[in-house]
Amino acid sequence: MDKDAGRIVVSGLTKVFGGRVRAVDHLSFTAEPGTVTGFLGPNGAGKTTTLRVLLGLVAPTAGTATIGGRRYRDLAHPLREVGAMLEASSFHPARSGRNHLRVYCTAAGIRPDRADEVLELVGLSDAAGRKVKGYSQGMRQRLGLATALLGDPKVLVLDEPANGLDPEGIAWLRSFLRSMATAEGRTVLVSSHVLSEVEQTVDQVVIISRGALVRQGSLEELADGHGQAVLARSPQIDVLAGVLGGRSVTVARVGADGLRVGGLDSAEIGHLAFTAGVELHELTTERSDLEDVFLALTTRTGGAG
Repeated sequence: MDKDAGRIVVSGLTKVFGGRVRAVDHLSFTAEPGTVTGFLGPNGAGKTTTLRVLLGLVAPTAGTATIGGRRYRDLAHPLREVGAMLEASSFHPARSGRNHLRVYCTAAGIRPDRADEVLELVGLSDAAGRKVKGYSQGMRQRLGLATALLGDPKVLVLDEPANGLDPEGIAWLRSFLRSMATAEGRTVLVSSHVLSEVEQTVDQVVIISRGALVRQGSLEELADGHGQAVLARSPQIDVLAGVLGGRSVTVARVGADGLRVGGLDSAEIGHLAFTAGVELHELTTERSDLEDVFLALTTRTGGAG
C-alpha cells in the first residue's frame, strides 16, 4: 500500500480574499493515516477556509492542499476517498434521513443499501424514516457524519462535528473517531473549538492563529515548555526551597508544605532532595492541559474573534 495514501499535506497555503484579507498565510502541516489530528485556532483564524481549500470549494491564492498527493478535484472518486462534513451542512427538510443518503448514493454510484449501513453506524437507524426537519441539531450532526461515511473513505475531514451533541453523543463521537483512526487506519482531521473534548480524542494537534501555523505536535510535545511544573511536598519545605534556590528554576509556595517548581523534572528534584537529606512526601508532575497551551500560544500571536 502507498505510504502516502490518505495523507493530508498542506504546504505553503495562502488565501487572500478581495486582495486584502489574508485568511490563510503560508500555512503548512500534515495529517497522517491512523491518527486523529485536531485542527485548532481562535474564531477567524482560517480553519474553515483551509478546509474549504482542501475540499476544492475555494481556490488557493498560493500553495497546495493535497490528499494522498492529489488535489481534491483530481481524485477519481472523491466520495470514496474523502468523507467531509462542514459546519454549515444543510439537508432538505422534507426528505427522510434515509432518502437524503440515498440521493447521495445515486449521485456517487454507491449501492443504495449503504444508506442503512451508515445510519446504523451513527446511531440513527430508529430515525431513518423521519423527515429531517424534525431532527435535533445533534441528529443532524450524526446525519452529516453518515453522509461523510457513505463512500467508506480512508480520509475524514470534519468541521466542528461535536456541535449540538449531548454528553452521551460527545462520548460516542470520541470513541467512534478513535476507532476510525486507530482500528481502521483512516486519516481523521477534526476542526473544533471544544478544547476539553479534543484533548481526549486526538493524537496530534495543529494550532493556527491569523491564518498561520503556531504549533504542530502531539499533546505531550505541545505541553512541554508551556506551564509544566512539579509539585513537591516536604515537612522541610524551607530547606528544599533553599536547595533549589540559585538555579534556573521557578519556585512558588503552595500551602504550608508545598512548592511548585518549574525548570526541573521530578527525577532532578528528587536527586537534589536526596543529596541534601530532605524528606519528600510528594513529587507530582503537572502538565498544562490543552486549553492552557492553546491560550498561551494564540494570545502571543493574536487572532480574530
